[in-house]
Amino acid sequence: MNLLKYLCVALIIAGSTSSTIAQKFGFINSQEIIQNLPEVKEANSNIEAFQTQLQKKGQEMIQVLQAKYQEIEKNRDQYSPVQLEAEAQKLKSEETKILEFEQSSQQKILEKSETLLAPIRTKIEQAIQDVADENGYDYVFDYSLGFVLYADPSTDLGPLVKAKLGM
Repeated sequence: MNLLKYLCVALIIAGSTSSTIAQKFGFINSQEIIQNLPEVKEANSNIEAFQTQLQKKGQEMIQVLQAKYQEIEKNRDQYSPVQLEAEAQKLKSEETKILEFEQSSQQKILEKSETLLAPIRTKIEQAIQDVADENGYDYVFDYSLGFVLYADPSTDLGPLVKAKLGM
């Protein structure tokens, strides 16, 4: 009976060892792929243009507010204390609107970035998966994330992924 147990354990260990040996590992440098992909450059250009447009509008809002401050300061003695208080409240309200605009601008930039870059990320992930499937890789590590301390250059799937992406 003990011999049967030892035999079963030996078969289990042998089976798990052979499946580990048969696994195939590869790596890529996703940052290199991302940096050289024309769609990423185009998306980044669109995001920067959108960001510049929002920044310009924010600067215009600030300039208008500053002009109003200067106008009130210049004509300060023409206002009664009650009128000055009312003008100060209006200016505070405009300051709040500018802050809200800046916050919403940041959110809009993030949303635009996600909208433009998500399909590209999906395309890259699909290319990596296709290359791994076509070449029998069980695991693909990303060298750019710093988790791979050493990798045999022959296991670099970057050229295959670039070819799959038409680069």
